[in-house]
Amino acid sequence: MDFTDVSLTALRVFRAVAEEGTFTAAAASLGYTQSAVSRQIAAIERAAGAELLERRREGVRLTSAGRVVLRRATVVLDEIAETARELSGLPVEGGTVRLGWVPTAGTTLVPHAVAALRRSDPGVRVVSREGGTPALVRALRAGSIDLALLSSAPPFRAPDTESPPLTVQTLTERALCLAVPAAHPLARGDFVDAADLRGQRWIAGSASGADRLMGVWPGLDERPEIAHTARDWLAKLHLVAAGCALTTVPCALAPAAPPGVRILPVRGGPQETRRLLLARLPGTPPEPVRRLAAALRAAALATDTAPDP
Repeated sequence: MDFTDVSLTALRVFRAVAEEGTFTAAAASLGYTQSAVSRQIAAIERAAGAELLERRREGVRLTSAGRVVLRRATVVLDEIAETARELSGLPVEGGTVRLGWVPTAGTTLVPHAVAALRRSDPGVRVVSREGGTPALVRALRAGSIDLALLSSAPPFRAPDTESPPLTVQTLTERALCLAVPAAHPLARGDFVDAADLRGQRWIAGSASGADRLMGVWPGLDERPEIAHTARDWLAKLHLVAAGCALTTVPCALAPAAPPGVRILPVRGGPQETRRLLLARLPGTPPEPVRRLAAALRAAALATDTAPDP
């Protein structure tokens, strides 16, 4: 079977599995049996001649080939849906979507997604606000926002324990990095050894509360010396640029780093990863919400295929 013979049904099923994260959830969202979903995925993987989904105990994850197929499938399916709307004489549906996002998502992902949506769907209006993950989860539950971009650290538990569970999709999963002053001895190489982080000075989060040590390397085996505390990521990075101390950053912040800062991976010891999640209340979302979610997924795919700094 040639990939050009892949059916629209198979593309829809593949996108649903990629979006929902499990075969079971995709089957429920499509109204199919799980075996029917499995057959469609098997067929599209045979046509691709490659594994598109990495099967894990907690769900599925796109392979490199899967990301290519999803990116193209999204374009095809969106064009088909747009054609159907035009043929039916219906105007493109507009509306307002309320988006909440953690600060690290605001550096590149949110601006890129909103700009792309403004070009493709000018009738959809996005209003957004920044917040921490717990506050955004509460806002979702309260109905004051429609979508939320949340951060998650190991052991990657659900955003909350309320029922029914939120509908959550992992957009990116990348290693935590270190922001180092360009003139610092640790900035001379292409990575930092975890053993060399002992005795360093750190820029951490707020002076009290659960995020007090945010910014300190999680695997540090000593009591850290916290030289500065700051909530704002840009303030932290400028303190790094001034040579004040080190701080941890998600890789997504690398494009926002000011001159005088090197963003480097850390090697040695357990790998520290962070996930960016797209969350909403369960159920079928309105069309404007679906369109913004699609734009965020596309922007995340573009970000996730970029090389680490």
